Amino acid sequence: MGMKLQDIIAKKPYLAWYVKDPKKLSDESVLEHVLNYGNWEDVQQYIQVKGLRETAHIFTQSLNHTRSNYLPEVKHYFRKYFTRHAY
Repeated sequence: MGMKLQDIIAKKPYLAWYVKDPKKLSDESVLEHVLNYGNWEDVQQYIQVKGLRETAHIFTQSLNHTRSNYLPEVKHYFRKYFTRHAY
């Protein structure tokens, strides 16, 4: 069986240190934690599981919410990254 997104958090609990049960995190929440606190390898693992376009879609949709927890520099970088590489 392939890797699940929640496995990324389970292997690196410091990405979501305040979450009691990381297995219950949504795909959107896992992406937020990976982009904010993970490294490039973590980002690539997420993309490997979901695909580049789907990852970009999840990111873009999360920016449309009233409340977004992305760090400003992360938001800026990945807007540019996904615009260039996914669309």
